[in-house]
Amino acid sequence: MLFEIILFLFLGILAGTLTGLMPGIHINLVSAILVSLSLGLLSSISPIFLIIFIVSMSITHTFIDFIPSVFLGCPDTDTELSILPGHELLKQGKGHAAVMLTAQGGLWAIALIAVLAFPLIVIVKKIYPVLQTLIPYILILVSIIMILSENKKALSFVVYFLTGILGLIILNLEPLKEPLLPLLTGLFGSATILLSIKNKTKIPKQTLDTEKTDFRKPVLGALIASPLCGFLPGLGSGQAAILGNTLAKTDRRGFLVLLGATNTLVMAFSFLSLYAISRTRTGSAAAIKELIGILEINILILILAATIISGLTAFILAKKLSVFFSPKINKINYTKLSIATLIFLSIVVFIVSGFLGFFVFIVSTFTGIYCILLGVRRTQMMACLILPTIILYLF
Repeated sequence: MLFEIILFLFLGILAGTLTGLMPGIHINLVSAILVSLSLGLLSSISPIFLIIFIVSMSITHTFIDFIPSVFLGCPDTDTELSILPGHELLKQGKGHAAVMLTAQGGLWAIALIAVLAFPLIVIVKKIYPVLQTLIPYILILVSIIMILSENKKALSFVVYFLTGILGLIILNLEPLKEPLLPLLTGLFGSATILLSIKNKTKIPKQTLDTEKTDFRKPVLGALIASPLCGFLPGLGSGQAAILGNTLAKTDRRGFLVLLGATNTLVMAFSFLSLYAISRTRTGSAAAIKELIGILEINILILILAATIISGLTAFILAKKLSVFFSPKINKINYTKLSIATLIFLSIVVFIVSGFLGFFVFIVSTFTGIYCILLGVRRTQMMACLILPTIILYLF
């Protein structure tokens, strides 16, 4: 059994590396496919091994997915905030430094999980019954904080309202398969790519220098905000980063550390949430619940071990991959690479979500472009998930 656990652990790390590097192939999609196959082709494989695979894939993904975000400007929903400070460093020839700041944040997150997992479980079990009744009001408060933290508050509200209504409509389109894929890929992926093509982005020669920053504030901010977002629906690492930065102000380099930490912490907390309150806050946690139902303590210990091992391994992989890509990125025709990435995303959306999904993808893309051009933080577009969640809990 130990051999199989190790095998699926490293298969998950490999899968997380691939999903992290390939825009549009999200871990939620892979997890959903695994669950469906577990009833047929994979029925002979123990659910425990599939769970180890999902956990190691998910944690690895949270480290690796900053690489396309920084070097290509093609994020998923957990890394969209890294584009501005990440691209700022990329244009200074310091893309590797940007990736390493996020990876170091993820490494801090792994250390925090190792120390605080069980104390947090005890705390959450006690306070969740009270929090549950307050969920929509907490989400409203988070939304207000996000909007008020902007310089352009009126435009921020416009973006929040527009994307919130878009999410409400799309998430209720009954025939649409995997609605989050065209919705989020359009808002955060293709919209950014099209703008980079229009602006004819040129990448300077990259160095392998790293940047120093004070880790105390960003790690503290991540530690305060991530549990809240990890245990509440509709909030992801983007919102945790905004909250964390509001509570513990840091510079742009520190913000990349904070975002890297929250990206990993929110994923890890979703597994703790499944054990503590039997609630799923990520697609990966939902897949685990489908596979095994109630999470027992022995499975939780395996999950935590897989989290720590895959996190340490992913840090090394992120560093090596960044070193590999950094000297090559300025030699690549960035416009052609962006067009190829856009075509790839379009094909993935069409295969998974069909004609209706492709139409949603186009609408979401133009909505994303409009919102980006208004000059507010892209995390405001996460209202596409937050507003439907608020309405669901209120009504």
